[in-house]
Amino acid sequence: QGQLVESGGGLVQAGDSLRLSCEASGRRFDRGVMAWFRQAPGKEREFVAAITPFNFKTYYGDFVAGRFTISRDYIKGTVDLQMNSLKPEDTAVYFCAAKPGSWFPGLLANEYDFWGQGTQVTVSS
Repeated sequence: QGQLVESGGGLVQAGDSLRLSCEASGRRFDRGVMAWFRQAPGKEREFVAAITPFNFKTYYGDFVAGRFTISRDYIKGTVDLQMNSLKPEDTAVYFCAAKPGSWFPGLLANEYDFWGQGTQVTVSS
């Protein structure tokens, strides 16, 4: 099958930066879209960013407003999310997701087939 494992979450102050990493293994995830979602308590899972295979085109949720950058490294088998200028409202569990074999990014969680276990990001004011 396949496995996605996130890392890099933590507790930071407003205005700080964090870099999340998702390590993909056990399947050809490099031939599909990879994405990050987040979920805050009591809220639905929300699209954060996605990156396509081969041409590495990126897509972001409107709330990102230039603060986050998604990237992928085929050699390492990782997808990273660099988050700058963090705000308290960015507090959530962040999940890595994959759509193997797809070139088209999805904005809805139910479009993705594989998920990591999530990593907590907490931003204090």
